Amino acid sequence: MKIISRNVNGIRAVLQKGFLDFIKQENPDILCLQEVKAFEHQMPTELRFAMQDYDYVWHRSERPGYAGTAIFYRKSLEIAKNLNQFPECPLMNDDGRVTAIERSDFMLFNIYFPNGGERADGTEMLSYKLKFYQEYQQEVQRLIQAGKKVITTGDFNICHRPIDIARPKENENSIWFLPIERAEMDKMEESWLIDVFRLQNPDLSEKYTWWSYRAGARPRNVGWRLDYFRVSKNMKDQIGKMLHYDQVLGSDHCPIGLELI
Repeated sequence: MKIISRNVNGIRAVLQKGFLDFIKQENPDILCLQEVKAFEHQMPTELRFAMQDYDYVWHRSERPGYAGTAIFYRKSLEIAKNLNQFPECPLMNDDGRVTAIERSDFMLFNIYFPNGGERADGTEMLSYKLKFYQEYQQEVQRLIQAGKKVITTGDFNICHRPIDIARPKENENSIWFLPIERAEMDKMEESWLIDVFRLQNPDLSEKYTWWSYRAGARPRNVGWRLDYFRVSKNMKDQIGKMLHYDQVLGSDHCPIGLELI
């Protein structure tokens, strides 16, 4: 089974930049999208046509043109349920940030984690981001303790270690790389969730998933690794190849993928 994840930074925009060609080439069983920035009724016709062999779950933001996530999954897959509402986790219902599907063998979360920077109106969002992380981790812990296997993918909006960022010293006081944010990643690894890329590539540097549109960051590979597949330790033996598509353009994030065995 192949799962692909991407922050598309606007589904309507990325479709004009070869995204469907990429999907046709890679032929995923499950496709997880973040920052779709569209209501469900605004899904482009060409996407509906290209994904006609898939069912989907969509979670829109209340704010037009902002956030939102979606999961497309093959109709042939045995999916017990899809989710875009989480009654016990109120923050996970905000801004369409989370979609999920449940199978008999695992639960998959597709998440666009909060950015954490100030909003345009000056609202401080770092504390909200940390609360979101804590609520999410409590939900994962609950599921694993109940015997579930859990995969989480998406844009985590945190760069975990210095090896995951092109210029760690310059950014040690920057949002996405603050010690208090990185500590949330530490908690995940110490308890429940494996970073699949680092499991398979412990010392590989200069492999990023996000680049600023400014100052030619992408051609110079001045990037950050913000996108992950994190898998619960109880399904470690099902992890196959981690896929990293850093040559695929069309968004400020590149796609990532995971094969399960």
